[in-house]
Amino acid sequence: MAIRLIFLTVLMTVLNGCTTGKPETITPVSPFDLNKYLGTWYEIARLDHSFERNLDKVSATYSMNADGSVKVINKGFNTQKQQWKEAVGKAKFVKTQDVGYLKVSFFGPFYGSYIIFYLEPDYSTALISSYNYEYLWLLSRQKQLTNEQLQKYLTIAQQAGFDTSKLIFPTQ
Repeated sequence: MAIRLIFLTVLMTVLNGCTTGKPETITPVSPFDLNKYLGTWYEIARLDHSFERNLDKVSATYSMNADGSVKVINKGFNTQKQQWKEAVGKAKFVKTQDVGYLKVSFFGPFYGSYIIFYLEPDYSTALISSYNYEYLWLLSRQKQLTNEQLQKYLTIAQQAGFDTSKLIFPTQ
């Protein structure tokens, strides 16, 4: 019985870390305005993960749900299967609505951290992390960035502790 209790405690701690954990060097954007963030964003770069493997033309569209949560539609074209892949999820604020720190779920009750740690003042480009340094996305309202812009955001991500040499740059 004690082993089961220890296992459940460890499991809950790990799951909670995925839900509200964040890398040490990451500070969520504040003040944050959700209404300015809503709409479509294009994925410029990401760290590799199985749920996005082989995807190009990746976008994320955010809108409001009737219950006040945020509807998330992630879409990408699987170059291996030659078909579109779409995932619909829900995001909620972890703390207050003026901090870019949310938790998002695509799988029922399981949530993962969604931390906006850099955001241009005009809401044109954003850097997002999750609960550790293995998750990084560079999103933009435009499908492409200039080399100068790209270098700026890669530098910010490097300074925050991310290994940008492992980034994938999907075709838009």
